[in-house]
Order: sequence, then C-alpha cells, then structure tokens
Amino acid sequence: MGKTPGRSRRESRRAIVRSLLTTGLLLSAYYLLPFDSAFTTGTVLGLAVGIAAVALLLSWQIRKISRSQRPKLRAMEAVGTTLPLYLLLFATTYYLMERSASGSFSEPLSRSDALYFTVTVFSTVGFGDISPRSEPARLLVTGQMAANLLLIGVAARFLLSAVEHARKRQDHPATDAQNGGTTGGP
Repeated sequence: MGKTPGRSRRESRRAIVRSLLTTGLLLSAYYLLPFDSAFTTGTVLGLAVGIAAVALLLSWQIRKISRSQRPKLRAMEAVGTTLPLYLLLFATTYYLMERSASGSFSEPLSRSDALYFTVTVFSTVGFGDISPRSEPARLLVTGQMAANLLLIGVAARFLLSAVEHARKRQDHPATDAQNGGTTGGP
C-alpha cells in the first residue's frame, strides 16, 4: 500500500511536533524543577541511572524503527527525543556540582551556563570559556566525553542498522512474513 504525499507530510509534521514537544517539556522541566539537592554520590548514581534510561529508550526506539513503515522518519524522531534527554542529564549534574562545590568550574554555572557547557563538550567545540577546575568536575566531564563517543558511534550504528533492516523488510515482505516479522507504524 503506497502512501499519499499528503499523508507522508502529515506523518513528518507529527514526528517533528512530537520531537519539539518532547524537547520543550524536557527543557521546561530543566528550568522549572527545583534542583535543591547537593551534589553527592546519589547525584552520580542518578546520572548513571539516567544514562541507562537513555540507553533503554534508545533500544526501544531502535526496535520501533526496524518495524516501522517510515524508518528514516522514526530514526530522526528517536534522535530528536533521546539527545535532549541525554544532554539535560549532564547539564543538571554540572549545575548541581557547581552549586555544591563552588569553583568546580572556571566560572559559576547558571542552568543556562551548565547547558551551554554540556553542549560545547558534546559537540567537541570546547570554546574554553568554561572549563572544569576540580578533580571531580574533570572526572565527570571525562565521563561525558566517553559517553558521547559511545552515543555517537554505537547509537548511530544501531540506528542506521535499524533503518536498513526496515528498508530490506519493506523490499522483501514475503520473506519477512515467513520469518515471523511484523509491520508497525511510524
């Protein structure tokens, strides 16, 4: 069954809107939730649990991509919802660290500064205007750099593989039906 151009545009718009709404909700939570706790071992544990949640979310999305009729669109939506969550986890951690141990960074971090710093580390731009000064801050930033490499390399590979799998399944539906495959929506 072919898709009409109008239906494809509607599906694309819905995916964009879902990604933007998710990002907006996450940003709203980041700026509005009271982050009153101190930076403790619990904060690092919370970051680790958050990263695990991002990995689980990404694996669920990869399964949905491989079964989707619109795998490229679904993959773009997966990135558009997973990446903001990942970045905001680190931004929150940096913000809490600076609040608990002033001087952990080269300048005090507001929430916006912490988000800015997180994105400069993620993008590997590293302007140098904000840098980690304390050993715990340096260790945390090093951890983000390692996680970034994993996210970019491994997640990108899995996302591309899921898109390829879905496209092959669409090209050979009879073979997929014999193997017990299912067809899912975008």
